[in-house]
Amino acid sequence: MNREELFEKISIENQNKMIMIILDGLGGLPVKGKTELESAKTPNLDDLASNSELGLTHPISIGVTPGSGPAHLSIFGYDPLKYTIGRGILEALGIGVKVGAKDFAIRGNFATQKNNIIIDRRAGRISTEKNREIISYLKKRIKKIDDIKISLFSGEEHRFVLRLSGNDLSENVTDADPEEIGKPILYSMAKSKEAEKTAKILNKFIDRLTKELKDFYPVNTCLLRGIAKYPDIPPMSKLFKLKPAAIAVYPMYKGLAQLVGMEILETQKSIKDEINSLEKNYNNYNFFFIHVKKTDSYGEDGNFEKKVKVIEEFDSLLPRILKLNPDTLVITGDHSTPSILKSHSWHPNPFLIKAKYQRKNSETATKFSETSCAKGILGQFNSTDILPLMMANSMKFRKYGA
Repeated sequence: MNREELFEKISIENQNKMIMIILDGLGGLPVKGKTELESAKTPNLDDLASNSELGLTHPISIGVTPGSGPAHLSIFGYDPLKYTIGRGILEALGIGVKVGAKDFAIRGNFATQKNNIIIDRRAGRISTEKNREIISYLKKRIKKIDDIKISLFSGEEHRFVLRLSGNDLSENVTDADPEEIGKPILYSMAKSKEAEKTAKILNKFIDRLTKELKDFYPVNTCLLRGIAKYPDIPPMSKLFKLKPAAIAVYPMYKGLAQLVGMEILETQKSIKDEINSLEKNYNNYNFFFIHVKKTDSYGEDGNFEKKVKVIEEFDSLLPRILKLNPDTLVITGDHSTPSILKSHSWHPNPFLIKAKYQRKNSETATKFSETSCAKGILGQFNSTDILPLMMANSMKFRKYGA
């Protein structure tokens, strides 16, 4: 019996409520002696931490820096090494793009190049409105490359989705993204003979788009990654007997939640709006995933102060969530994004769980922070154990064995 078969066997359906809050990229590294979380004024989180179980989590394995897709998949209880999901699929599902059996979805970034050198991977984080204008322009000009149909869809800010439709396509190609500024435009490479056609189509698309956007500075090229087809993954309703819902703003996270069977609830962009959606729908589901993105965005921008402000904003709204009195509440990050690194990192994530049947934490746990969580009763564990831990605390597992 494997792990998934075990969960399906011992899960119990009940109406106990579970809320999982992911402050994306929450963990940090000290700047002038304190991390962003340690620098933030968080009286509500600190009070909650003093009455919760604390620990640190590793999304993939110790020392491995995770992408957002596998990190969230791990948090939802799925082995991210077993289920490899291309970011393109997540982005596509998140904005409502249908992906068929012969389709491939690719996540795109509009970017800025000068003399074929990438100088901004996000083209100044253009507005979503400008994105839509550019996509509308491109749709009229790039409809087909060789025998493959090209479809383009706007995402948030600098992001878009490219869908390829046709025969003989393959996932076995490299991303076309140097992942750093100051490097040349990178083209996709085939990892097998069967993938040569796909790499050729992607590279022709990059050249065509770059030519078409010569008058749209700072948007004048693109980066492509996460080339993928639709994966086969069991839903949470089957594995955990849950009726799950997701409240998220960014397409990728809505896509990932949809992929594991969550219903996507409507929300506007602010944390306050997300909590409004939680309150409105609280009686209709027994598991809620709430995603807060800006902690990660400001970490990647290297903006320590603004990341602190987002943490403080969430803290100010936390009493509204606590007022709902869920049976089990988890607050954590999917990965760490220290602003000093301007990127995801391998550092473990601060983790908090509040439930009725819990053990007492250390008396020194008076703040929700990386340091306090390092001293927490849960120690360090893998993120794949988060949802099972929530299930147990919500009395949703029966005993295994005699």
